[in-house]
Order: sequence, then C-alpha cells, then structure tokens
Amino acid sequence: MSSLRALWLLPAGLLLAACTGGPGTEKSTDVATPPPVPTSESAKKLVSVATSDTIWNGVAVSDNDRVFVLFPHNEGYPGTRIGELKEGKVTPYPTRAWNAWKKEGDPAKQAFVRTNSLRFGPDGLLWIVDTGTPKSDAPPITDGPKLLAFDIAKNQLVKTIALDKFVKRKSFVDDLRFHGDMIYVTDAGAPGLIVLNQKTGQGRRLLDDDSTTTARRPMLGEGKKMVKPDGSDVKLHADQMEVSPDGKYYYFQTAAGPMYRVETQYLDNPSISSGDLAKKVTYFFNSPTCGGTTIDADGNLYINDANEKRILKVTPDAQSSVLVQDPRLVWADALWIDHAGNLWIPVPQMNRTAGFQKGVETVAFPVQLFKMPISAQPFRD
Repeated sequence: MSSLRALWLLPAGLLLAACTGGPGTEKSTDVATPPPVPTSESAKKLVSVATSDTIWNGVAVSDNDRVFVLFPHNEGYPGTRIGELKEGKVTPYPTRAWNAWKKEGDPAKQAFVRTNSLRFGPDGLLWIVDTGTPKSDAPPITDGPKLLAFDIAKNQLVKTIALDKFVKRKSFVDDLRFHGDMIYVTDAGAPGLIVLNQKTGQGRRLLDDDSTTTARRPMLGEGKKMVKPDGSDVKLHADQMEVSPDGKYYYFQTAAGPMYRVETQYLDNPSISSGDLAKKVTYFFNSPTCGGTTIDADGNLYINDANEKRILKVTPDAQSSVLVQDPRLVWADALWIDHAGNLWIPVPQMNRTAGFQKGVETVAFPVQLFKMPISAQPFRD
C-alpha cells in the first residue's frame, strides 16, 4: 500500500450503533447516521508507539520486549510482510529473502506469500500464518498456505506445517490459536475451521459452510457497508477466535459477528463428525464488525468494534463494557497483551482501503500502532 496515492478522510460521524450485549436475538445491521464518535476517558492512556506509510494489521511482543509487526499487502504488492520494529523503524524479519516473494512461480516454501497473522505460541515460538494467496480473492498457490514457527533467539525457522491439503480454491487461511497439541485455524475465504494435531500430524476441516462459520451480515465500518470493487458485499467468513484460559472453550466468529463458542473437548475429538460438532456450538455474544480480538488471563475478551471506533471488554459471562473509544481507532485490528499488561493496538484503517469500498482508497497515512495499560495479564494459548 503506497502513501503516494491520493488520500482523504471520510466524513466524520458516519457511525452505526454497535451490536452489544450477551446471548439473545441478533440486532439489526441497517446502516444509520449516528452521532459523532465520543472520546472515552481511557483514550488518554493511548500512546502512539510507531507509525507506518504501509498498512499493518498485526503485532506480537515478546517477553523480552521485541516487537514484531505484520503487513498484509491485500493487493499483492511486493514489500516486507513481517518486520521487527526497532526504534520506530521496521527491519524485514527474519531476513530480506523471506520477504522478497513477488509473483506466482517464485519459490514459496521459504518465503512469505501473503501473511495475515502472527503471535507467540505457548512454545515461545513466533508463529506466522501465510495465506498463500498472492492477493485478496486469489486462490492459494502451491506451497503457499502454511504455518511457520520461528525461534526469535536464533532468528531461524524451526517448524513448518503445510496447509495445501486442507485449503480450497476460495480459501483464505486467516488466524491461529493453540490448545495443548492442537492448532486451530480459521478459513475466512471458504467458510470453516482447520483443526491440526501437532503430535500426530493429523488434521481435518470442520464446520464447513456452517451458519456459524459463514458470513451472514454486512460488514460495517464508520457507518458504511463495506463493498468490493465489483459492487458485491465484503464477506470474511470464519475469522476471529480465542481459547479460554482454562482451555474449556473455543470462541469464534465471522468478521461481522456474532460470536459463538464450543467446548474444546468436542473440537479436539477426532471421532466427532462435523455435523455432530455443529450441535455442540452455542451462541455467545452479539459482536459487531470486528478487526481483531484477544483474551486475558482472567478470560475477558477484547473485541475491536470497527464501526464505533472502540474496543469492547466482554466478560466470560458475555457482559460487555467499553474499554476505550477514540476517533483515531479506525478499524483497530489484531490485538496483543504484553507481559507488562499493555494492550497493543494496530490501526490499519482497513475499511478505507480500495478493496473494501468500491475500489476507492481513503486511508489517511500514516497508520498507527498504539498501546495502552489495561492492568491485565496475557494468556498464551
């Protein structure tokens, strides 16, 4: 994404009341013209850590305070996919060669094609999801979709899990979470979940085209329905997810909500059919259009409300409150809680990109990376 393109801001006040509250009837998603976004008292704690003239939508901070960021490159432009932030500057990670992939036909096993998630796993490794798609809406290439785990002490790749046999032509492997030997991966392109067992090497798809993994609501950002350049609605299927600290529940949702949950004992059971698993899923929270989530050690979920420029805190019994609200939080994305109790918030303005608003880009560069203290401890699933 280039900062040299024509940039302008959307009109202020184009916002829609977000979906809130616990289990119950889903709220209407009709677009209205709400009042301007207020600034919450907690917004005073927002600190700008760094800025970028290229969109970033993910961050992960190690326990020794190394900061890693992710650049999705939705349109497939070349450039750094994964970087380490050093004194406000981004260095390609782990090397420039890993970030040098340009076009289909280039070797993809030892290169980032299109990254979409990064996080430290319970093993201390930096895990990265590579969608393997050259750009948005493109099919995955051979050797493209994969999970990669790096030892940051040595800056070396130590694990690769190829996803070629689990993806479909419309797949967009989106994110990952861990539970014991299990890895859960959402597919936002071909609705479904990919469940992998690291110990046995086995894996399978579950809840394919289920109502809980398939987008059924319009996506909304700043009061506007998000629309592709061809005029069709933007749909991101199975997307955000978290695992409860006690390991009992797996929470998941499409990007436009709502959020569901299922006990991990069923998800991890290799004998359960997808149909029987679907019967175990329950409705949890009427979440709004969401850029990203995280969960703390007490089981509180943090959900980015892309429409109201705020972050909701949702308790394990689905009670919500506003953690922070600020006009600068234009599509806050994948969140991270560090060891010091800070919430890290990348703000890519994704809803203003050309792919999400009829081919017209209105991103106001530079994009921000914020953090704020929230007095919560991280949970590393």
